[in-house]
Amino acid sequence: METVAVAPVIEESWGLVLKEEFDKPYFKSLKEFLVEERKTHVVYPPGKLIFSAFNHTPFKNVKVVIIGQDPYHGPGQANGLCFSVSDGIKMPPSLVNIFKEIQNDLGYPIPLSGNLERWADQGVLLLNAMLTVRANEPGSHQGKGWEAFTDSVIKHISTGKEDVVFLLWGKYAQAKEQLIDGSKHHILKAAHPSPFSAYNGFMGCKHFSKVNEILIVQGKQEIDWH
Repeated sequence: METVAVAPVIEESWGLVLKEEFDKPYFKSLKEFLVEERKTHVVYPPGKLIFSAFNHTPFKNVKVVIIGQDPYHGPGQANGLCFSVSDGIKMPPSLVNIFKEIQNDLGYPIPLSGNLERWADQGVLLLNAMLTVRANEPGSHQGKGWEAFTDSVIKHISTGKEDVVFLLWGKYAQAKEQLIDGSKHHILKAAHPSPFSAYNGFMGCKHFSKVNEILIVQGKQEIDWH
């Protein structure tokens, strides 16, 4: 059975920013929970991918933050980046709607791959509030400590950086607004891209062009949303 490392393998700059979190009692309890959970259940994503969002987007490179809830819970789907799936995996409905909105907003065709590493490598932190989930049981790792960890991530970005664009889709993500200093960052809100809510304000939000407009004003490189 897969085990969880004693010290998380995470990109160096994030390791420094989050060092105190890794030493807190809640994080030690979280690691113990994951070790036990993996003894009797399949957990997604694989251990080596849990911190993919951080490893693809170092702290100094963060320009945009997209907040999701928990990883996809089907085989092979979760790759450590919110809304993203690995190459060759069928796109879930929320991701399809994201690409539909990009097509409507920017005219890009819907891609063949739903792997969003290409966004993460440009400075888009694709952060789920929970970084693991039990197979076929959405929300199963809520309340185990991940929320405290990822809330801390958001707070560190808010206090340690300026002019980051936060995309808050749906009520769950929008509840994180209280962690963000709106006087020094940009917050864009819309409905969740899920089929249950996408047509209540996500479709037509034009967040992708708006992000690039903000980045241009800052003199930063636009995100290629292909």
